[in-house]
Amino acid sequence: MSVASPFDDSANPWFSWSYVESNYESLLDALWEHVQLTAVSVVIAAAIAIPLGIVAARSRLAATTILSASGVMYTIPSLAVFALLTPYLGLSSETVVFGLVMYALLILVRATLTGLRQVPVEVIDAAGGMGYSRRQLLARVELPLALPSIMTGLRIATVSTVALVTVGSVVGHGGLGQLIVSGFRNNLYKPQIMTATVMCVLLALLCEAALALAARMLTPWTRRRA
Repeated sequence: MSVASPFDDSANPWFSWSYVESNYESLLDALWEHVQLTAVSVVIAAAIAIPLGIVAARSRLAATTILSASGVMYTIPSLAVFALLTPYLGLSSETVVFGLVMYALLILVRATLTGLRQVPVEVIDAAGGMGYSRRQLLARVELPLALPSIMTGLRIATVSTVALVTVGSVVGHGGLGQLIVSGFRNNLYKPQIMTATVMCVLLALLCEAALALAARMLTPWTRRRA
């Protein structure tokens, strides 16, 4: 005598349009929280990482120190990060954002450093010969030429952050991850699990496409070179 599996239950399909219609408000709320957590985390990480990448490009010692520190933070498991932060920040969205910023830092610092190191020396020398100050050289030459690398890092950091937001469900702020986890806890409620999962994947693809388009618009010289 075979035992029925929850995966074979026709009353509990992997996708149900009626579930979407009945729960669109909760789906939109979860999606909005997911977008907010992603956007805030990436913006904060970029605001910290790009200046750090600039400092790292100026000194080998600074580069070693900054990359080592951000690398150590990146290796800490996300659940451990939330466990360490909860006594200080509580079960709040700030706990999730802090952890997400930590994980995005290494990606963005490396992307900024790589881009600045790839700027041709002859271009820097030519700008210096034209009387550019160090600040003008950075703003008008180095950062624009490093922008393709920075944008690539931003795309990777954003997509990985979209995925990591789901882990925030352990502290009650996981966006679509909340629905995925509650679906597993609610007797493997497959429509909820699949709908939230598909929405998360589509959000990551949309972010990737939007940032790729932004990169093309901000760096038209790369298209001409290709």
